[in-house]
Amino acid sequence: MLLASNVFMTVAWYGHLRFPHAALWLVILISWSIAFVEYCLAVPANRIGHAVYSAAELKTIQEIITLVVFAGFSVLVLKEPLGLNHLVGFGFIALGAFFIFRGPF
Repeated sequence: MLLASNVFMTVAWYGHLRFPHAALWLVILISWSIAFVEYCLAVPANRIGHAVYSAAELKTIQEIITLVVFAGFSVLVLKEPLGLNHLVGFGFIALGAFFIFRGPF
């Protein structure tokens, strides 16, 4: 459910960039409609997940999923390349996630 919710939120936040000439009020309305579906998936996913993971761990899982979904969306939908700097930055974030789950120290 977290994966699906992140797909919806990425579309809600960034999908309108494909339509730069669309009226701002319209893309806001459409984005909010898409985000409603995201919330319908994210809230139960976090509630269910909290039985197993701490809130910090759930947030970390969500951020990693968000980066993976965004990277794919950026390349496939927005046609924007990811450079080495992006991959290195994402790698450091993944390293941070490792320490979240590796602890406590």
